[in-house]
Amino acid sequence: MSDSRPTTPLQALDVIGTQEVDLAPGLRHLEIYTTTGLITVLWHGSPDLPAAVVACGGAMGGLLGPAGGLYQRLGEQLPAKGIGVMRLSYRQPNDIPKCTLDLAAGVQLAVGHGAKKVVTMGHSFGGAIAVRVAVGLPDIVGGVVTFATQSAGCEIAAGIKPRPFLLFHGERDEILPVEASAVVREIADWGELEVLPGDGHALAKSGPILEERLLEWLPAVLGSPE
Repeated sequence: MSDSRPTTPLQALDVIGTQEVDLAPGLRHLEIYTTTGLITVLWHGSPDLPAAVVACGGAMGGLLGPAGGLYQRLGEQLPAKGIGVMRLSYRQPNDIPKCTLDLAAGVQLAVGHGAKKVVTMGHSFGGAIAVRVAVGLPDIVGGVVTFATQSAGCEIAAGIKPRPFLLFHGERDEILPVEASAVVREIADWGELEVLPGDGHALAKSGPILEERLLEWLPAVLGSPE
């Protein structure tokens, strides 16, 4: 008797259709229709870039990320360094198992289009999703970035080590205290926690700091040409 269980994230999603359109040179909009909801993807860069960032939002979903649209700005700059950026909005935000599967499917798409290595990235609730996908796909995900992450869902963070792990958290986070990222760093027994002075949960004051750091860190981790 054959085993009909799904073997990949995209198979597990039970996709019933897709459509995509080029919004601008180097930017595609992809919609993935499933029996349990719609996944929306904005994909920066040509599909054959050797590395990719796959980024997700918080408990309400979204495509912009923290710091007033950080994901958009990274998408505008990283393709020139050989790194594509995929911004993914979940089927059902705030559902850890479903959102983990969604982000894993995004990683699968990136690899299927030529990425040899991926970094997962998530804000708030999405930090836990980025951690979980990295632990579940250790041969593909080469590093993890979190912004103001929650600790719930990160109980398996020890599985990230020894891959690069970078955590950012606002000193004055009004929703999740800095201790949340500190706990995740402690569980992982690994990684670098950067506390951003005077900033809150949305990291609205730290955009330039985050961009400067990530535009150095990501190419170094992904082995991409400058």
